[in-house]
Amino acid sequence: MDHPGPTTRIPDEPPRSARPQPGGPVRRPGGRSAEVRRRVLAAVRTHLVEHGYDALSVDAVADRSGVHRTTVYRRWRDVGGLLADVLAEATSDDWRPPDTGTLAGDLVAVNREVHAALTADPPVTTALIAASFRSAPAADALRTFWIDRYDRCAVIVARGVARGETPARTDPRRLLVAATAPLYHELLLLRTPADPHLADRAARDAATAARAGAFTD
Repeated sequence: MDHPGPTTRIPDEPPRSARPQPGGPVRRPGGRSAEVRRRVLAAVRTHLVEHGYDALSVDAVADRSGVHRTTVYRRWRDVGGLLADVLAEATSDDWRPPDTGTLAGDLVAVNREVHAALTADPPVTTALIAASFRSAPAADALRTFWIDRYDRCAVIVARGVARGETPARTDPRRLLVAATAPLYHELLLLRTPADPHLADRAARDAATAARAGAFTD
């Protein structure tokens, strides 16, 4: 059943009486804009998970978020713009891969996070991935997200090289794709039941292959 939106709506412009007055409190610049974005993107995620891509629309998101339709249309234009911004928000975080002290340990830690995201309830990550096959802007944004995450995780390989766990010419992206790909294949493509050992096994297999030079140029 659809959940009702917030009981208060954010207008296009605050009423004159609510605007800062001389000598009155100073509002944080961008605070209202950030709140609008937070409510709209939260509505996109929830509506997508509950009703799927076909039911996602600017009007539905506006109703659910309590933000005026004109604001949503003006800022995001269409469903593609909404989905792209949800993914852009994920790219703008400060996430960094953990440093466990070993190549295998780092890959296991990353894979466990991927596994948790792909098996989470509600399934926001899988819903966004599915939507990217229906929306070109979302597909572009998701590609940017992957590139960003692979770039951040390159330090895992650099640390492994420094510790002598893998050859100096190891290609970070090839190794990281090899470590994470089994999770996407099993959980998204084959839709197999979640295996608590899958993340660790795939990571350790990739680390073993890396030590043997499988991912060198």
